[in-house]
Amino acid sequence: MSDQPWDQRAAATEMAMAEADPESLAAAARLRSRFSPEVAAFALTQASLRRQARAKFGAAAEGMWFTRDGLEQASRPSVAAWRAERYRAAGVRRVIDLCCGIGADARGFRAAGLEVVAVEADRLTAELARANLPGVEVICGDATEAGPRLLAHADASTGIFIDPARRNASGRSWRVADFSPSWDFVLSLVASGHPLCVKLGPGLPRELIPHGVEACWVSDRGDVVEAGLWRLAGAQDNASAAVLLPGEHRIESDPAAPGLPVAAPGRYLLDPNGAVIRARAIDQISSQAWLLHPGVAYLSSDVPIRTPFASCFEVLQILDFNPKVLRAWVRTDRVGVLEIKKRAVDIDPAQLRRSLKPSGPNAATLIVARTTAGTKALVCRRS
Repeated sequence: MSDQPWDQRAAATEMAMAEADPESLAAAARLRSRFSPEVAAFALTQASLRRQARAKFGAAAEGMWFTRDGLEQASRPSVAAWRAERYRAAGVRRVIDLCCGIGADARGFRAAGLEVVAVEADRLTAELARANLPGVEVICGDATEAGPRLLAHADASTGIFIDPARRNASGRSWRVADFSPSWDFVLSLVASGHPLCVKLGPGLPRELIPHGVEACWVSDRGDVVEAGLWRLAGAQDNASAAVLLPGEHRIESDPAAPGLPVAAPGRYLLDPNGAVIRARAIDQISSQAWLLHPGVAYLSSDVPIRTPFASCFEVLQILDFNPKVLRAWVRTDRVGVLEIKKRAVDIDPAQLRRSLKPSGPNAATLIVARTTAGTKALVCRRS
């Protein structure tokens, strides 16, 4: 594909974007009547990926270039902007973006006014990154070779960003042996002393977190999207934190805290954001809250607690978790719209909803949770 001129690819992609269904046989036939099969296939893939990318990149997706893996792995613009601002505020002026993919994070660095040098091992992905990053140096090469070379003469204002691939033939993997570049290389960057962020998935096993870094889980509009390992001015060594976007709400765990008490459900229930749970910071949400059950991340209180770190529900009823009891409640209360939430309980919410056969004009939230009195179904409404 790299041998095909960009003007052909751009013209073909513009034609493909006008197709109602870029994945149809008719669309493929029309493209192939004007372009080579390779260029047509590229253009139709781009049209399809751009449509998918609108959910992540909005209108900007119309002018971007993607691979399927690159789109899946790319940071959301809001997260890339937050990360870039964190570098900038720490005095970083230049970022070496290793494993840059299609360049989503590098776009964020550029928008924050930082100089960027990007490195990508895959030839086609590097080409697309160049197209997405006009004016940025994109090196097609191995990060383990290009990184040390670029860092050899870098000063303290140069930061490192790396998003190592974590895949094997079966899909995403947390086996260190499957990381590319290797985990040993990533750890060598952590030890280099340069400002750094290692982007990892939100399922980061805690045993992988090296000493001396801040582990920060990021949630964007309620979705836990990543975990980052930071060494940066302003980052707290050995801290475990969560940041919620928009608003950059931050909360940290406190290993010295005594822990929350455990008691029966009160008038209100708090459902913590997933990033706060992963950061082990739920005990920092409110001094007025307690756990429903040891080790289960639902909190309760007798007063409504307004916080960005958890959703607050008013508890209306507490029912035994019994299908017959729940069906009777749904029928009596004429519940037609039923939201079911659960944690640490082995049920399928969709299957449970079908079995309860909701029907009627009313809506409710059912939270299935372990309590000190066993598993209960809490009938709630959002506070």
